[in-house]
Amino acid sequence: METDDLLLFVRVAELRSLTAAGRDLRLTPAVVSSRLIRLEKKLGMRLLNRTTRQVDLTPDGHHFLQHSLNILEAVDQAQSAIAVSRDGPAGALKVSAPVSFARLHLAPMAAAFTERHPQVQLQLVASDRFDDFFHEQIDLLIRVGELKDSNMVARRLAVSRRVFCASPDYLARMGTPNTPEDLAGHNCLLLRFPGSQQWRWTLVHPTGQHETLSLSGTMDSDNSEILTQWCLSGQGIAMKDLWEVAPYIREGRLVEVLAEFSPVAYPITALYPHSQYLPPRVRQFVDFLVEHLGDPPPWEKALPA
Repeated sequence: METDDLLLFVRVAELRSLTAAGRDLRLTPAVVSSRLIRLEKKLGMRLLNRTTRQVDLTPDGHHFLQHSLNILEAVDQAQSAIAVSRDGPAGALKVSAPVSFARLHLAPMAAAFTERHPQVQLQLVASDRFDDFFHEQIDLLIRVGELKDSNMVARRLAVSRRVFCASPDYLARMGTPNTPEDLAGHNCLLLRFPGSQQWRWTLVHPTGQHETLSLSGTMDSDNSEILTQWCLSGQGIAMKDLWEVAPYIREGRLVEVLAEFSPVAYPITALYPHSQYLPPRVRQFVDFLVEHLGDPPPWEKALPA
């Protein structure tokens, strides 16, 4: 039995579509269909129920899917072990990260990693969605923020400290807020997308007490970098991650306000599925990120004392 046939069956089971699986593996629908029929004949059982809309697993198909996944994982483990002992980590590594963090920080780190480990084929998916490992075939998720309950392994990479900031021009026109209550009199630039709560800003008083403010403004966006551009152009006050705005604060193009009332910091976390075997390329990339993000992270070191 060919492992390529097992891989094809797994992709059909995951995508519930022969056409989508063929597109993913660059096979024609005719080839997909003939190989699945051949696999079913070899096994002497029907694995799939085909309809005009989708493909569903039979009870035997569900049982065989788990065995197929175990076999493919064992093959990958053996290949990786041989490759690591000979040449270091190798193989495909698909990483998903938030759009802004991927562009500003993960992209250069990924390039440095592949220079160190040229046998790794790294694919970086810039997405603000919490992608599903099973359907998207993601090996590693990088997320900024508090995590919902998850059955994945989580490893903290760094802490994302956040600040309230505005341009010198905006503050000269509208004044500098001195207390959290003063924000009600300012144009607050808000990040809005499904699952976001950033029209509610939670800050920490010097006493350690947390306070959540419901704010409003004339401009909002589902893209963090748009908010940064509005902030730079003097449109209002934004709550921003330091990893995004530290260079502008260092250059004086943005000014931190309400520094004694800092927003709640968030963890930057690497997530990967529970498995008896974690491919070396995943483990080494996570170690690489921990090494390069560090504590404090590089954007904190770049700020003026």
